[in-house]
Amino acid sequence: MTSTTGLATNQDLDPRLLRDAFGTFPSGVVALAAEIDGQPVGLAASSFTSVSLAPPLVSVSLATSSKTWPDLRRSSHLGVTVLADHHAEVCRALAGPVEHRFDAIAWSTTPEGAVTLDDGLASFDCTIYREVEAGDHVVVLLALHAVHRAEGGASPLVFHRSGFGTLRTLA
Repeated sequence: MTSTTGLATNQDLDPRLLRDAFGTFPSGVVALAAEIDGQPVGLAASSFTSVSLAPPLVSVSLATSSKTWPDLRRSSHLGVTVLADHHAEVCRALAGPVEHRFDAIAWSTTPEGAVTLDDGLASFDCTIYREVEAGDHVVVLLALHAVHRAEGGASPLVFHRSGFGTLRTLA
């Protein structure tokens, strides 16, 4: 069934079609990580969004089926690193087997346990402010406690149509 605008109605929202439509919107990619039981634990997310300057908040949406989030949420602090255009392999590693996610990645940890990648575009030390159940995801609001922004002209890693790319600036 279609509406008078030609758009599919709720009854026609095929999950694959919906995923493909969502994929037309490019997004940046972040690493979300912490030190758990002496080991770095993390994942890559393409749903990072700034939320508020006062108080300083960001959000990330994570699948409720995530096996990593239950471990990460135990940490008192979480690190968020904005990935650069040279981080495609790092992003793939963060989506790979848990025991090998940090094998070839340079990272640092704060005394509170937040893990950040050493060469990201920006990094944040965060705590969980609130979690909101949202369908098959949880929207995690994070309160920011520290921020670092790298100098230089690197571009962000962009996730678009199920692949990685970079931004091209127009003159």
